[in-house]
Amino acid sequence: MIQAKGLEKKYGQGELQVVALKSLNIEIKDREFVAVVGPSGAGKSTLLYQLSLLDRPTAGEVIVNGHNTSELNEAEKTQIRLRDFGYVFQDYALLPELSTIDNVALPMLMQGMGLGSARRQALQSLARVGLEGKKNNRPSQLSGGQQQRVSIARAIAHNPRILFADEPTANLDSQNARHVIETFAELHRSGQTIIMVTHEQEYAEQTSRIIAMKDGAVVSDSYTPSSN
Repeated sequence: MIQAKGLEKKYGQGELQVVALKSLNIEIKDREFVAVVGPSGAGKSTLLYQLSLLDRPTAGEVIVNGHNTSELNEAEKTQIRLRDFGYVFQDYALLPELSTIDNVALPMLMQGMGLGSARRQALQSLARVGLEGKKNNRPSQLSGGQQQRVSIARAIAHNPRILFADEPTANLDSQNARHVIETFAELHRSGQTIIMVTHEQEYAEQTSRIIAMKDGAVVSDSYTPSSN
């Protein structure tokens, strides 16, 4: 479904240059639930941003569904992000002035969907994460765990082919974090492809595959018992 070939990312120049990714080759298959783990500064989030087309590589290629994205212009990449990808970030990234249902509907409105259809689809997505009863609440009226589940509902409402999650449990207590991971596990069982960056080995082990990174390179890549 998505491949990285010779992927490199460098920041700065000369003596101040930092090599965040070192010529990585990775392939993510359809319906996999992949955890990317490693210490701070390993390049985990940088890799996620490259695979999800939120940043440009210094060198190498990202291939999505057989299309070399380095050959696409920004408008074409934006269409892939809106149509095929969903994003979950550790800070939730919800708009405080909007209700829960309208936060979830927003990306579909950006795709050109009508308001009624977008809100109906948003409500279905909220039901998948157990929050249909909070449809009219604003983010400030929700707990951190509920806000993160709203962000998941927003990410999956348009049925993306790949869901990207960057440290989705980082700001949550252990109980809410487990609820979020259980939500991801349920989405994976229903066929969703997920790539998740996490510091938590406990949560990584609940995925189907673990890619471990250090100093911008992949040091191990293995399938977990749960993948069987």
